[in-house]
Amino acid sequence: MNKDFFKKHPLIKHLLYMLVLSVVIVVLAFLFIKAVARQGQEYELPDICGTSLEQLKDDNPLHFTYVIIDSVFDAEKPGGTVIQQDPKAGTMVKTHRKIYVTVTSFAPADVVLPELSNMSVRSAVSALEAAGMHCGKLKFVDSPYRNMILEASSKGKLVYAGEKMNQGDAVDLTVGMGETPVGTRVPFVIGQVASKARRGILSASLNVGVEHWDGVSNRNEAVCFKLYPDYTGVTRYPLGTEVEIWYCDATEADVERIISNFKVDSTQIFTTQFDKYYDDYYTTEEDVDFDEGWDW
Repeated sequence: MNKDFFKKHPLIKHLLYMLVLSVVIVVLAFLFIKAVARQGQEYELPDICGTSLEQLKDDNPLHFTYVIIDSVFDAEKPGGTVIQQDPKAGTMVKTHRKIYVTVTSFAPADVVLPELSNMSVRSAVSALEAAGMHCGKLKFVDSPYRNMILEASSKGKLVYAGEKMNQGDAVDLTVGMGETPVGTRVPFVIGQVASKARRGILSASLNVGVEHWDGVSNRNEAVCFKLYPDYTGVTRYPLGTEVEIWYCDATEADVERIISNFKVDSTQIFTTQFDKYYDDYYTTEEDVDFDEGWDW
């Protein structure tokens, strides 16, 4: 094409100018959006659990905005300590991203002890958690009312329904043994976080024994990978038996692998007086609910 062509066809010349201008505008717009959105500029989100809010203010090179969505009292941690974060550590994020955190409160809130008398252990454990407390130890005593809550205490003193307590307080329960010796099985809590594992064990009328946290970086997200006594699905133990728990850090994929790789240790399967007694005498609907109605 030459100048004479464009002189004869000015419309084509203007259309070419418009096409070139459109391409330039699109390229500039794309570059602008990329710069504003910081495409490709992502950073790995660090693990901030265990860090105080004051530390995050002083050490925030990526200019994250931390949004507190909940607070929980924890007597073992100072107030203002991050215990959960969303997104999780290791997520690729851009600068100035909002990070949602749960922190420890500086003082426990007041809560009211619910009515626990005449409840089953499982119901009482759930009622305490719903009220902002948790079950401490189960003490089984001679009583014709099997698996029924007889008394509640905290810090060595009896407590009663309607009494004001601190959020997070542990409440110990005195429970009826029943007129006949009956045992209970260790529930399957492998792969569960500590709060759910404890709830499952307590709901099975067993006590939580020593908890092992070796190598765990975040106790709120660590999962159970080992128990003693082991889960067998068969062997029964005396009510109130302590169950030791081992925890480890785990991703979702790790949890699936832990559960799928779990195998019952055949050496731990043995017959006790409770197994024989249950098989011989306990076949009523009430007893099945007592033994197998746990909320795992």
